Amino acid sequence: MTRYARNMIGYGPDAPDPQWPGGAKIAVQFVLNYEEGGENCVLHGDQASEAFLSDIAGAAMWQGKRHWNMESIYEYGARAGFWRLHRLFTSAAIPVTIYGVASALARSPEQVEAMKNAGWEIASHGLKWVEHKDMPEDEERAAIAEAIRLHTEVVGERPLGWYTGRCSENTVRLVAEEGGFAYVSDTYDDDLPYWLEVGDRDQLIIPYTLEANDMRFATAPGYITGEQFYQYLKDAFDTLYAEGSDGRPAMMSIGLHCRLIGRPGKMAGLKRFIDYIAGFEGVWTPTRLDIAVHWAKTHPHTRKTRPSQMDRDTFVGTFGGIFEHSPWIAERAYDLELGPAHDRAAGVHSALARMFRSASYDERLGVLRAHPDLAGKLAAAKRLTAESTSEQSSAGLDALTDAERAQFTELNTAYTEKHGFPFIIAVRDHDKASILSAFQRRIANDTATEFTEACKQVERIARLRLEDLL
Repeated sequence: MTRYARNMIGYGPDAPDPQWPGGAKIAVQFVLNYEEGGENCVLHGDQASEAFLSDIAGAAMWQGKRHWNMESIYEYGARAGFWRLHRLFTSAAIPVTIYGVASALARSPEQVEAMKNAGWEIASHGLKWVEHKDMPEDEERAAIAEAIRLHTEVVGERPLGWYTGRCSENTVRLVAEEGGFAYVSDTYDDDLPYWLEVGDRDQLIIPYTLEANDMRFATAPGYITGEQFYQYLKDAFDTLYAEGSDGRPAMMSIGLHCRLIGRPGKMAGLKRFIDYIAGFEGVWTPTRLDIAVHWAKTHPHTRKTRPSQMDRDTFVGTFGGIFEHSPWIAERAYDLELGPAHDRAAGVHSALARMFRSASYDERLGVLRAHPDLAGKLAAAKRLTAESTSEQSSAGLDALTDAERAQFTELNTAYTEKHGFPFIIAVRDHDKASILSAFQRRIANDTATEFTEACKQVERIARLRLEDLL
């Protein structure tokens, strides 16, 4: 059994209505990353200086040394940038979510006090602003626990949101296993929150952003001017707002850093954007915790049986009859690389259809011959499968006149004698008249053409059955 862990479907075409408070068309959420004092620095016990997300072009880590320029850029974020942003957001009455590195918060008591006085959410951004990709699992678990402990000590309450940023493949699982977070944001994979099942824990995920993010001022390709940042945010907002007006509300996350957007020329673009969205109705500007509370109440998670997680007997027992009397198709499909994308009707159908298509001619012929005649002897004797009974009934084939039954019998006999398998059509796509019309048209085809068409109809029947089942 091969299972694919990545989720490539998400909500698919069926994204839920977020039902944002007040009927808002869009939720615009601002995150301010507070990392200053938590970055790599030999003063913090690290082996080298920081090299990530600054205005120093081509910065490299200095092993065993302090990087005075790098440190001073981070210090600008705490000393000047934070306060400029604090004035901007408090004057606009927009609450902010702080992604606070615990060790950075501990070194910034006045900033923490200002965050709390403003009513901002202070989520956890980990213990230190360092890379986690090579961190052993036990060490990362311990770092998460220490981040929570220190955060609680410094802020006065534990964090309910989490974002590591420079995370490992274990981060989301480890944070979910901790069990106390209302949401985790170490993903970039959707426009809406969603639930992730981690063991016995149903963890809410609120995806974050790396593109509507001022970090692009410090990366290439990126923003050069505040105007470019404003224009990108405006375009994203306009697109999402229009979608919300069409009944598809979504969420827009905006990522900010004190030492980057806190510079005057860059912040001018942010201010323009805040002024711009103030001119629209139906714009909700919550914290991420506000979103988490709303989503948990409005869209609570319900666990469902997932085909990709079934054992073989359950999978075959559930889907063995989708292709008429041909459980071998489900048995083979079970051994494919199944994943979350196969937990919906289209996904299961894809797996089953692949095995049907790759089967030998004789095997596919056997599937065709397993199908009953339309309104034939099996139907009269009530010996059809439940699926076939329902399908034929939906097209009125269980209520034929004597003349109609005789016509179907004549056509069935002629078709089967000519082609060697019964006439197959997805009757739920038709009514009685269109079925008869197709019957009379297709009986004249050559057998190769009809074999191909019959196989397509078998796949269509399977798809409709799966929609009923899932």
